[in-house]
Amino acid sequence: MEKSRVILLPCEDYEEEKVYNLMKEGLDLLGGISRLIGKEEKILLKPNLLKKAEIEKAVITHPVVVGAFARILREEGYENIVLADSCGNGTTKKVIKGTGMDAYLEKYGIEAIDFSEGVHVEYPEGKQAKEFVMPKELLEADCVISLSKMKTHALERITGAVKNSYGFVYGRNKAIGHTKYPSADSFARMLIDLNQYVKPRLYVMDGIVAMEGNGPGAGDPVPMKVMLMSTDPVALDSVFARLVHLKPQLVPTNYHGEKMGLGNSDEANIQVLLPDGCEMSVEDAVMEYGNPYFNVDRTEIRHNIWTRMAKALNIFQKKPYIDGEKCIRCGICVRSCPVPEKAVDFRNGKENPPVYDYKKCIRCFCCQEMCPEKAIKVK
Repeated sequence: MEKSRVILLPCEDYEEEKVYNLMKEGLDLLGGISRLIGKEEKILLKPNLLKKAEIEKAVITHPVVVGAFARILREEGYENIVLADSCGNGTTKKVIKGTGMDAYLEKYGIEAIDFSEGVHVEYPEGKQAKEFVMPKELLEADCVISLSKMKTHALERITGAVKNSYGFVYGRNKAIGHTKYPSADSFARMLIDLNQYVKPRLYVMDGIVAMEGNGPGAGDPVPMKVMLMSTDPVALDSVFARLVHLKPQLVPTNYHGEKMGLGNSDEANIQVLLPDGCEMSVEDAVMEYGNPYFNVDRTEIRHNIWTRMAKALNIFQKKPYIDGEKCIRCGICVRSCPVPEKAVDFRNGKENPPVYDYKKCIRCFCCQEMCPEKAIKVK
């Protein structure tokens, strides 16, 4: 099996020239940007724009990382470039406003666009998902570049290269997707189909400052001091997992991604390269750049009669809980719930925190992702 190349770029901070130069070196190690993207192609840059948040909170892809990639494209003569995401809360333009990302895009003459229309597409080759509703502007692009953020995720354990592609689903259909694919495994398989349909040309991950704990929107920033680049999202996410001392096969998108042919998860089939071109084993990369204290769910999966009974009886399962002292009664969790009859609502009045009906809850954790006050945790 041909090895997947993952470029590991050590980077202490978001100093602009440093990020720019490292990114150029990383692209050279992947064969150069001209090998990946044709000059005549329409390019769509897709960062992680989950919701409006201060940059220091590590919720979205850092503007310097986006700006460095935009600068490289312009310097190499690429002209037709836009940036967009199907955000969890808000629109592309609203989420990036005032973050500095908007300033970089203006500097390099790149338009940030809000997706305007959903288009139904059939995907008969999909193993889990046979259809998607995608933004018209995405379907008009020739080349997509994924600029993800290194974060934890309540459903999939981590969100990285593979999960970043969920922003290719248009608007409210993202919430509907959680009801169609409610388990971590079915959701992961859908994501694999989605990546195989869209075929992003390159995956870049901002892990200079990552998010641990209650991710992907309410966790804590933690320095990981790396950027990762690859054309294989499964290999990239597997290296991410190893760097935080999480077994890659415990991440559903890695496990199913390899089985479904999206990429390599087995480290024997992954080649890690440093900026100087030197190869480093995954194990040595973990020793040098890993963080064993990174707060992520490392619980082993058990398959026995007791776990099957617990699932059937809906006990000892992950559930979202609201901290009443932190809750500001904004109702974003209620609006974010994709279940039509709402698994969380103000049944005790808006003067009190919302209440869950766990019989309706599908454990998608959209409420936890969108909470602006970090008032919802998964236990």
